[in-house]
Amino acid sequence: MTQANSTNNAVRSTSVISSDVIKAFAPTGKLRASINQGNPILAGKDPATGAPVGVSVDLANAFAKRLGVDIELVVFDAAGKSVDAVANGQADIGFFAIDPLRGESINFTAAYILIEGSYLVRSDSPLKANEEVDVSGRSVVVGKGSAYDLYLTRELKNAKIFRADTSPKVVDFYVQGGYDVAAGVKQQLEMDAQRLGGLRLLPGRFMVIQQAMGCPKVKGSEAAVVLSQFVEDMKASQFVAQSLIKHQIKGASVAPAQGIG
Repeated sequence: MTQANSTNNAVRSTSVISSDVIKAFAPTGKLRASINQGNPILAGKDPATGAPVGVSVDLANAFAKRLGVDIELVVFDAAGKSVDAVANGQADIGFFAIDPLRGESINFTAAYILIEGSYLVRSDSPLKANEEVDVSGRSVVVGKGSAYDLYLTRELKNAKIFRADTSPKVVDFYVQGGYDVAAGVKQQLEMDAQRLGGLRLLPGRFMVIQQAMGCPKVKGSEAAVVLSQFVEDMKASQFVAQSLIKHQIKGASVAPAQGIG
């Protein structure tokens, strides 16, 4: 069997999905997928058409195909908005970093990709290591409602957090406001550093962001299992790896397999 056939079989799946689960996932007749274009590793815009593209879009289309329903993409510019859409029932599935606060209303799959969270500073900053960031009087800029906002809000005990409206606006907000540190997805920070100049990333990472799929808890445990199995199939069939290559995504790796039981 060729790799393409293996991937297609994984999308279709040989398991039978009950009509109740399909109805739970697509109560409007379409699978409404919440897409966050605020994270360039997950999604972006086609430069020619402006249409949403990316790993999360590929997975949304594949899951709709598995369910046998049409897809409707609900696009947002920030993770927090995308999460709210799923939590409030405006979308049926979404693509987010796993976080306990979000987990109060959303059932997460295991991660499908892992992303590094990094710190960025000015080239002349005295900071040399991640451990030097959490100091009294120091300011850290994050994207409002992002995975690293939630994480750093819990973890930073001394530095003060300031929030840009969306993750793509973090570095501009940081530069314009004269703050000490910008935090975010490593790839986004690298692109902004190259775009603006005079900036550098601190070595290493302050967190590993586990990107997963999720659906509202009200859809039930059977729906959560179906979604989790889909993610495991997509990793095992190389669908996720191929999508990362297709969209020329660097700075992310396929998450390890997890058992479903």
